[in-house]
Amino acid sequence: MAKERMRVIVDGRVQGVFFRDSTRRAALDICVSGWVRNLSDGRVEAVFEGEPGAVAGAVAWTRAGPPRAVVTSLEEFAEQPEGLSGFEIVS
Repeated sequence: MAKERMRVIVDGRVQGVFFRDSTRRAALDICVSGWVRNLSDGRVEAVFEGEPGAVAGAVAWTRAGPPRAVVTSLEEFAEQPEGLSGFEIVS
């Protein structure tokens, strides 16, 4: 099955609420690869790669995030997969 890649930008109260680590854990549970990072403007950016259903699940997870997060908007960008493996928090 073809792999899919989605980049998301998450806005709201998403820094200082364990969003990155929670995203990493969710991504590993959902079996997608990629990375997540804080942006200097207070948003969070993440990339998910994997099977289409798993990627859709990871994107859906970021719409709410961890319990202390308040997501006010989510931008999605479909991109060409790069063959990432594992999931990490990057700076």
